[in-house]
Amino acid sequence: MSDVLHSVENGVSWITLNRPEAMNAVTWDQRERIIGLLADASADPDVRAVVVTATGRGFCAGADLRGAPSPSGTDRVVGDVSRMIRLGAQRFITAVMDCEKPVIAAVNGTAAGIGAHLAFACDLVLAAESARFVEVFVRRGLVPDGGGAYLLPRLIGPQRAKELMFFGDAVSATDAERLGLVNRVVPAEELPKLAREWAERLAQGPTRSIALTKQLVNTSLDVDRTTALAAEAAAQELNMGTRDAQEGVASFVERREAGYVGR
Repeated sequence: MSDVLHSVENGVSWITLNRPEAMNAVTWDQRERIIGLLADASADPDVRAVVVTATGRGFCAGADLRGAPSPSGTDRVVGDVSRMIRLGAQRFITAVMDCEKPVIAAVNGTAAGIGAHLAFACDLVLAAESARFVEVFVRRGLVPDGGGAYLLPRLIGPQRAKELMFFGDAVSATDAERLGLVNRVVPAEELPKLAREWAERLAQGPTRSIALTKQLVNTSLDVDRTTALAAEAAAQELNMGTRDAQEGVASFVERREAGYVGR
């Protein structure tokens, strides 16, 4: 059985971590497979949304570095660790953020360390009531990686982010929703149904306009107002050349439901 399950149904790419015996601690091979699937989703016009979820009780318990090509011991030289982080955890998380299709995290259980950042990097986060989010790095005497110190302040502000990262306490799904880290919390048995409903709704939408909107929102906190407004105008220019934008305007004028095709 594969460590990453994959299927495409009704325009939705389903990516499922499948190492339940390890609480889905992500291996080097899994990471590379998921990065590849996200790139495929961007390039495939028939894929219009992505769901990332997992089997068993855990969403992702962090990184499983056993067997990974990590530098250690007397062979390590200055630059090895930063290179490993850039090409590993950071590349993994940015693959989610840079995917041209909207990505939903369906968090079925514990999301710790890089697993928490995997969820937070997604565009929408759904969580089972039993899910927990843990900034576990401080418990191991480590600095957060995988873009955590970039993501969390933008989601919940610097003070809250520091609280989670300084103490490493587990945050319940309910508290995560209250903080703004999670969009919806539902009973575990309802999570797959809600993820499917949201993903298929996105897959029926104007895919290119959603992609451009995602890009605008993701970059908005990193640029000044002039740059943000210029990017918005450029996005509108690009979008108005799509079939879906023309269909959206036509459906408004003709007072009917729009039928988007993702192009």
